Amino acid sequence: MKEIQSEHLHENHSHNHDHGNRPITLYFIGLALSLVALVLTGENSLFQNSLFSLASISAGYHVIVIEGLGETIENSRVQQKFTPNSHILMGVAAIGASLIGNFWEGTLLILIFSGAHFLEDYAEGRSKREITKLLEMNPTTARLIMLDGNTKIVGVSELKIGDKLQVLNGDQVPIDGVIVSGSTSIDESSINGESMPKEKSKGDGVFGSTINGTGTFTMEVTKENNDTVFSKILKLVNQNQENQTKASSIIQKFEPKYVKFVLIAIPIVILLAPMVFNLTWSQSIYRGLVLLVAASPCALAAATVSVTLSATSNLAKKGVLSKGSAYLSQLADIQTIAFDKTGTLTKGKPEVTNYYFSDSVNEENMIDIVVALEKESNHPLATAILDKFESQNKLIIEVENQIGKGIIGDYNGKTYRIGRPTSFEAVSDDYTRLNKEWASEGNTVVYVSENEKVIGLIALMDIPSEHAKTTIEYFKKCGIHTTLITGDSEMTGRAVGKQLGIDQIIANVMPEDKSNIINDQKELYGTTAMVGDGVNDAPALVKADVGIAMGDGTDVAVDVSDLVLMKNDLSKLVKAHEISLNMNRVIWQNIIFSMIVAAFLIVVSLVGLTDIAISVIVHEGSTLVVILNGLRMLKTS
Repeated sequence: MKEIQSEHLHENHSHNHDHGNRPITLYFIGLALSLVALVLTGENSLFQNSLFSLASISAGYHVIVIEGLGETIENSRVQQKFTPNSHILMGVAAIGASLIGNFWEGTLLILIFSGAHFLEDYAEGRSKREITKLLEMNPTTARLIMLDGNTKIVGVSELKIGDKLQVLNGDQVPIDGVIVSGSTSIDESSINGESMPKEKSKGDGVFGSTINGTGTFTMEVTKENNDTVFSKILKLVNQNQENQTKASSIIQKFEPKYVKFVLIAIPIVILLAPMVFNLTWSQSIYRGLVLLVAASPCALAAATVSVTLSATSNLAKKGVLSKGSAYLSQLADIQTIAFDKTGTLTKGKPEVTNYYFSDSVNEENMIDIVVALEKESNHPLATAILDKFESQNKLIIEVENQIGKGIIGDYNGKTYRIGRPTSFEAVSDDYTRLNKEWASEGNTVVYVSENEKVIGLIALMDIPSEHAKTTIEYFKKCGIHTTLITGDSEMTGRAVGKQLGIDQIIANVMPEDKSNIINDQKELYGTTAMVGDGVNDAPALVKADVGIAMGDGTDVAVDVSDLVLMKNDLSKLVKAHEISLNMNRVIWQNIIFSMIVAAFLIVVSLVGLTDIAISVIVHEGSTLVVILNGLRMLKTS
């Protein structure tokens, strides 16, 4: 479904144009000619009207001829049917005014319309420039460390995986990699939106485009230039600028039909006005031209552009990237949201949550032994145990890793082992009770034994991330159903789900099952979002109406998702939903306002209470109002 929507969005023509300097120059030439014509009077009327005509052509050349007439011809050729651009309504009105002798009003219409159009483009360009500033942050050079130890400035595109680079204080990190020596603090706001610098030392990953602080370090390249995090950001930004919301697409699809209706209705009004309102033909034509200006849908057409670009730009600065504002718009409409567990709701790595040692042993000595054993271990829980415990005495123990039994080592004539509970036979009731209690809370438990007698146990768990609980609470307050979908055991899934207050927990799930579950959620609740970080989440991310990837997740998850939360920060998802709701509200404010103004102008035009000049001023003023209202989204906190 999303692929079809995306294709449809790209088919709709965008009205954003890079005018350059020439159209602006022609506009000011037209403005100057009109001012000269205004000072001419009396017997110079022919010359005066000629100047007004030239002024209209010069000032309106780009907006009316190139965009209005040119795009009408091109769109009609592509669609193989008459597909008019709304700008031609102003051109027809200006020509009509000149034909009935109102050259100045025709020129004034073009000056105001074209001038407003250039101002609109400038206003819309503000939000685009906020996004494209990212391009200027893309590193281009690096200090490559040569085999002889000297450094050489090379292009980032020339770097290969394994190259060693030097990064000086204040430098931009040129590419993704890992620090091999040195320590520093790095401003990573270009990647994750965080304002606080991150402390980095040997073994820590660094990202291209981030700014090094006061330290100097050596790094090893771990990704090709095209695969860096920042390169992916640029790709997402480009997709975002090309995409639009569904509301925008509907308006642009409706625009040609509306313009055709106006082009048919105006001649009918002109023909009927002498009979209905007892007007002369000249008065009837003039009133028809005023109505033509009033009925132009420019404000309606501009109702979404600045809003969506401003919203997506704002979120990009906050560390949320979208592949199209259509998905951001859909995020506001979700009725249910599903979360993967590991690396999404949880930190993605285990931590020690509980431990207990028998009163018969010295706890400090046991910690020294445990640390010495785990330092030689290759099982995935070793790092968590070492992060938790710090030995007072550095012991050297020869360790053996035995499959199915754990790690074993001898110290002071005794054999110590750390392994799974099922690998031990005679275990006291106290340890069995603690094991069951901690396991029921979602922990993985390991026993510590001395000569095969269990003397302690350690509980480890991939604990919820910092913002997981508040994120779940937020969506529940919004009336949005929350689901946890995990491949972990039922016990672990339910323990995490209960801790976070999630509405529905579905565990023991295979990747293909996740996709089916999302499909069921869509049928049961409606618009569905899925948040994940792994390859196994990819099918569900694609199936969901809005797929949301964690920035630290796998490349596959990021590639197939619609929104990306940089640095695994779920608080950014809450911010994205809040801004998407506000974006949709502002879009409908603009649509309703522009329709009210258009209806008002049509009514006063029909009864003859306005002229072309006043009508075009009100009309273009309303267009600028909706543009400026949309730019408020740049300031949303």
